[in-house]
Amino acid sequence: MNKIETGKGQELYLEAKKVIPGGTQLLSKRPEMFLPDLWPAYYSKAKGCKIWDLDGREYTDVSYMGIGANVLGYANEEVDGAAKKAIENGGMSTLNAPEEVYLAQELLRLHPWAEGVRYAKAGGDAMALASRIARAYTRKDIILFCGYHGWHDWYLSANLSNKNALNDQHIAGLEPLGVPSGLAGTNLPFHYNNIEEFYALMEKHEGNIAAVVMEPIRNDYPADGFLEKIREETRRTGVVLVFDEITAGFRLCAGGSHKALGIEPDIAVFAKGMTNGYPLSAIVGRKEVMEASQGTFISSTFYTERVAFAATLKSIELYQKYRVWEKQNEYGEMVQEGWKEKAEKNGLKIEVGGIKPLGHFTILGKENGLVYKTFFVQEMLKRGYISSNAFYTSYAHSPEVIEGYLENVDAVFKMIVDINARGKDVEAYLEGPVCHSGFGRLN
Repeated sequence: MNKIETGKGQELYLEAKKVIPGGTQLLSKRPEMFLPDLWPAYYSKAKGCKIWDLDGREYTDVSYMGIGANVLGYANEEVDGAAKKAIENGGMSTLNAPEEVYLAQELLRLHPWAEGVRYAKAGGDAMALASRIARAYTRKDIILFCGYHGWHDWYLSANLSNKNALNDQHIAGLEPLGVPSGLAGTNLPFHYNNIEEFYALMEKHEGNIAAVVMEPIRNDYPADGFLEKIREETRRTGVVLVFDEITAGFRLCAGGSHKALGIEPDIAVFAKGMTNGYPLSAIVGRKEVMEASQGTFISSTFYTERVAFAATLKSIELYQKYRVWEKQNEYGEMVQEGWKEKAEKNGLKIEVGGIKPLGHFTILGKENGLVYKTFFVQEMLKRGYISSNAFYTSYAHSPEVIEGYLENVDAVFKMIVDINARGKDVEAYLEGPVCHSGFGRLN
């Protein structure tokens, strides 16, 4: 196929790197994570599952849908309508927005085990807030964690004691520069479905643990009563169990994924999965635990901003009205089974993982997996798709969109197999550098 045409997006990103350290505000949106030098980088418009770049080129998003934030699709008219009404009536004032009470009531209705809600604006903020509340409640310092939970000091401090602690929890290369050295040893990792590792940490630090912080589900399903055993042990020892539902929440059901798994935490944290693209996060918890937030200082002007509350209320309403989780699971299964079928058809080895709404695949072969990923993204972009080696489903997708996507996956998989079968390297067919896999400084 023809070479990728560059344009205003690629040019603007070169300017961005001169004035924005790191290029973007979110690592997951760095062009280097997809297709260095060639990624469109910026959008002029987004609607449904379509994106238009700065040159007016139209693409179908079959990757992360706003990095998981647009469960209903881009520019949902009802959600945006609720936001516009809030703007018209004043997005901020000296008095409080009533929507923050209405949303708290709705979140507690969805999670009857909880009795208190606090808010922040982003997932990482909310996880920092949750860890503060847990420490305030227990008057203890150590947190045991599993998974990715943001950029704040409490989390990144894991790499002070062991520089590789976060490598297989999220991404490699996260230096804890700027994190106070005194936090070393206060945040300790364990691995999902490794209950013996968890037990060993609980025993070693017994009496000093404030909380266990974890994603109840993400890439794998819990095995052998893993979550039940953690719940039993934390309850026995008086340790606060915090479920990070920022990504998995509002994917398997209306509310936290823990509802589908049958495990109730002491605190659950929500953000992008419930807001359809508006900046709001919520910390939901048991009354006695959440009351500790009154003894520690947590306060911010923009935590009271009205527009995101109104949009989130409407988003949750629509999520339930249309039973969106059913479509997420249906579409996710279509995609994951499609990847497997196309790979088998072409004789390509792949590994597929993730829960159905949050699937991903890895191509296995003689070359570095990042080479295959870069080539896949490159060739799919030529075909009009914003893609990666992952697919986050949304209500804006459809069987027709997925079928068209999989037809093109089939074609690109065949290209990879044919290139390698001729004794050639796929890397020789890349039109730019290989994509990045982790955090790294940009020049």
